Amino acid sequence: MAVKWTTDDFDVFTIPGLEQRMEALTEHVRPKFEELAKTYTTYFTSKTGIEFYPHIARHARRKVNPPIDSWVAFAPNKRGYKALPHFEIGLFESHVFIILCAIYEAPTKKAIADNLLNNLETVKALPHSFFVTGDHFDPKGTSLNEAIADGTLEKLLIRLKEVKKGEFLIGLQIPREEAIQLSGEEFEEKTEETLEELMPIYRLMASADLT
Repeated sequence: MAVKWTTDDFDVFTIPGLEQRMEALTEHVRPKFEELAKTYTTYFTSKTGIEFYPHIARHARRKVNPPIDSWVAFAPNKRGYKALPHFEIGLFESHVFIILCAIYEAPTKKAIADNLLNNLETVKALPHSFFVTGDHFDPKGTSLNEAIADGTLEKLLIRLKEVKKGEFLIGLQIPREEAIQLSGEEFEEKTEETLEELMPIYRLMASADLT
């Protein structure tokens, strides 16, 4: 079933209090992540020839502060995703994101950074409407167009390589106003277009696990 986003989904992240926000997240958003999990686990497995598994954020470690975003992640490991390059589809209050991630837990992130720096033109060929960030808690990031123009792209990849907490996330943001106007079928089409664009970058990232 195609996922249709509503204002209620985004408004979850305005609810004060951890318990109340988690209840709303479970009620409004998690069923949609479960639908996305069914659809895109099959998609990634067929595209890569490797079995992928979905991981829906549980926010289980949170004791006080409510989450500012939530997501379903996809990676070729049943037990977890953070140590691997992975895809995420998720929400902040302000937007939907469809992204490819290498976060600080990845033991191969130096090799991932080298692969991307050595193939920078492939990264630069992505749609310039995409965004990049070096922090998975950053709801804004920088447009890829700006990041190419001012050197931020290379700086983020060097930081990924050299700084323990360095991260690299790249993909599409759909503002909530636009997202709630999309039909389920339109969102699915936009998601698959985005993932298709990101797949060559994923292959560069994933090949670092083999070197």
